[in-house]
Amino acid sequence: MKQQSPAWCGAIVVFVVGAGCLTHAVAAAADRDYAFQGQISRPVLENYLSRSMTCMDLLAGKGNFDDNLRMLLATGVKFAGRTVYRWRDEAALPQLLVTARRYAAKVHAADPEIILQAGAFEIVSEEVSRLAVPERVFAAFGMEARQRTFRYEEMLYPDGRGRDHWRPGASIPDISRPETKLWFYYLAISYIDVGCEAIHFGQAEIMDRNDPEHAHWWELLTKVRQYARDHARRGMVICDAHVPSGGMRYGERLLFDFHSFPLRIVEVPDKPQEGILKVGAFNAIYGRSMGGLTPNGWTCEHLPYLVELDNWGVSRQPGKPGAGSCWVWGYDEMSWFAHQPREYRDRWLRYAWEWVRTHDPNGFLQMPGSRILHAAVDGKWWYFANAQSAATPGGFGDEETIKAIWAADR
Repeated sequence: MKQQSPAWCGAIVVFVVGAGCLTHAVAAAADRDYAFQGQISRPVLENYLSRSMTCMDLLAGKGNFDDNLRMLLATGVKFAGRTVYRWRDEAALPQLLVTARRYAAKVHAADPEIILQAGAFEIVSEEVSRLAVPERVFAAFGMEARQRTFRYEEMLYPDGRGRDHWRPGASIPDISRPETKLWFYYLAISYIDVGCEAIHFGQAEIMDRNDPEHAHWWELLTKVRQYARDHARRGMVICDAHVPSGGMRYGERLLFDFHSFPLRIVEVPDKPQEGILKVGAFNAIYGRSMGGLTPNGWTCEHLPYLVELDNWGVSRQPGKPGAGSCWVWGYDEMSWFAHQPREYRDRWLRYAWEWVRTHDPNGFLQMPGSRILHAAVDGKWWYFANAQSAATPGGFGDEETIKAIWAADR
C-alpha cells in the first residue's frame, strides 16, 4: 500500500528521536490542566479530549487489566472511553458493576485524573425484565415506589419502530416513554456509583423519534446531572452521544458536553486498502458540530467533539472496495484499521490526528486502545494497542505510535 505522507510526518520523526525535544514535550503534556469540580471549562475539556482513547471493556477486565493499565499510563491517556456498558445481557449488570468498581478504584489509585467513560447504548432487550427497579429510581421521577422489575415492552416505540432491530427480543428504545427514562437513569447512576465520570449515550437520535424538541432527553440528562452533583467523584458527569445531525439542543441549550461520531473513512479504490478522511464524506461531523449554550455554562459556535474508529460489522465483500455506505474496503472502520500492516497503521494514525486538528480545530481523534473486531486478524477478534508481551500476546503494538503523537502535541 502507498499512503500519501503529509509534510509534518518528517517533523514528528525528528521530534521523537530528539531526546531533548521529547523530554520537553512530555513535560509540556504534564503541565496541561485537568482540574475540574462541578463543571468543566472548555480548555480543560479539550485537554481531556486530546488524550482520549477507546478502552472498550477495560472495567470488565477484558484482556490483561494490569497491562492495559500500564499502557494507559505509558501513553498518557486521560479520557478512557467505553470502559463499561451492556449490549443486551442486562441481567448480568449487577455483577459487572461489582467488577467495574474494583477496577475503577485501581485506575484512580494510579492516576486520579483519568476520566472513565461508561456506555448507555441504543438497545434494550427482554433481559431488563429480570432486574428490579430501585426505589431511588422511582423517587427521581416523582413516582410511587413499587416492587417490580423493569418492563421491556413499555420501553419500545408504540408503533413498532425499531422492534427486534438488533435481534429478536432486542430493540431500539423510545426515550419519550417513562419506562425508558427509568432504565437509562438507572444505568447512568449505577455507572456513576462505580467511579465513572462520563457516559456515552450511543445513537441518541434514533431513540428520539417521538421527542422532536428533545424535551425527554433534556429531562433525563438533567436528572442524571443532578445525581452526579452529589455522588460523582468530582461533582459532575460528562455526557456525549453520536450525532449524525451535528448535535441536539433543547431550545438554545446543548444536550451534551461534547459530541462524538465515527471517522467516516473514505476508501481510495485505485490504491488497495488505503483510506483517507474528507470533509463532507457521508454524514461526517467535520465542520458541523452544533453550537449553543453548553451544560457547563459557556457558549460556543461549535461544540468540541471526538471522532473514533467505530465498529459495527463486516460486509459481504471484506477486503474489496465498493461495498457502499460507510464500509471501508468491506469492513467497519476498526476492522479495516486492524487489518492493515503495522507500518501503515503508524502512518495512518499520525495522518488522521493531524488531519482532524487541521481541518476542524473543534475535533479530536480518539485513539484506538481496546475494541472488538468483527473480522478476525490472524485469529484475533479483539484489538489491543498494547505492545506484544507475555501479558498481552495478541497486542497490535500501536501504543508507541500513540505515545509519540501525543508527546509531539504541544
